Amino acid sequence: MVAYTGIQGQNILIVSSDPSNPTEGQIWYNSTSNLLKGYQNVVTNTWASGGNLPVSSPAPAGGMRNGAGAGTQTAALGFGFALGPNTATLSYDGTSWTVPPATLNTARSYLGGCGTQTAALAVGGNASGAVSGATESYNGTSWTSKTSLTTARGYRLGCAGTNTAAIAFGGSTSVFPTLTASAVTEAFNGTSWTNLPSMNTARSYLSGCGTQTATLAFGGTTTFTLPTVGNRVTATESYNGTAWTTVNSMNTARQSLGGVGTQTAALGFGGNSTPPGTTSTGATELWNGTSWTSNPTGLATPRGAMGSAGTQAAGLGFGGYGPGNKNQTEEWTGTAVAVRTITTS
Repeated sequence: MVAYTGIQGQNILIVSSDPSNPTEGQIWYNSTSNLLKGYQNVVTNTWASGGNLPVSSPAPAGGMRNGAGAGTQTAALGFGFALGPNTATLSYDGTSWTVPPATLNTARSYLGGCGTQTAALAVGGNASGAVSGATESYNGTSWTSKTSLTTARGYRLGCAGTNTAAIAFGGSTSVFPTLTASAVTEAFNGTSWTNLPSMNTARSYLSGCGTQTATLAFGGTTTFTLPTVGNRVTATESYNGTAWTTVNSMNTARQSLGGVGTQTAALGFGGNSTPPGTTSTGATELWNGTSWTSNPTGLATPRGAMGSAGTQAAGLGFGGYGPGNKNQTEEWTGTAVAVRTITTS
């Protein structure tokens, strides 16, 4: 016969209502519903097709690439798409894209973007054969020019935060055939830019996410000279409002990748993985604040130079190049945590 007094275990919390902020793996007994419950990861982690970008705009010759994004999966904004400078702005409602009358004041591509669909920020980029420091704020109706970056940069610099509290980092201070990777970091207060401590690894074509004081930067290229192209990296850095810290690297080195989320829950996807720049990947990785984990499946259409928006749980990737111009939109459904009833018998 089993001696129950010798069995080791833990007491189960008895509560009259479910905890408001349970931790993953926590178990409790709800005395009101008479149910044993637990908090469990519900893993979906898949990409699905969304509404295609309109191929007739902004520029068929340039394609729907090299633009930036802002907002959420169901309320996104895309701007600056084309091989060359462009002013077009596109809006996504979770189903389809429309082209509102609002256009950027400074035509450009390879720019950075952050914020929401009705309060976005467009930063830097390439305009008229040179890198630009142009900064514009969007209010849902029109773009307004603001004070330019202290250091003009293009070739997909990183941007995170809001249109009144943003951070811009990396990019290139020169144009083809040789790019000069930058580590410069600047903070925006809604009106003007202030220099911050530089990143540890200078790079262009990188991605990032988070807020002005809790930022994550990842991927990119440290050297880029045509026709050999350059050195893709896995480097990841975290910014705490005071300094950048090098943290665990990505699993797949790439440039021109998409990135969304926060400093502790990020999603990196797509990009150009190996030279030349037309070799694209759909690889998708999740960041948990400590390390990156490769997802078993990636984008259905491998590509880089796309726009991105959303969160680690609900991301959006649109447009890009792979090779050939892409107008696909893909929607990401990520890991969620939920209360589950535990069945016993």
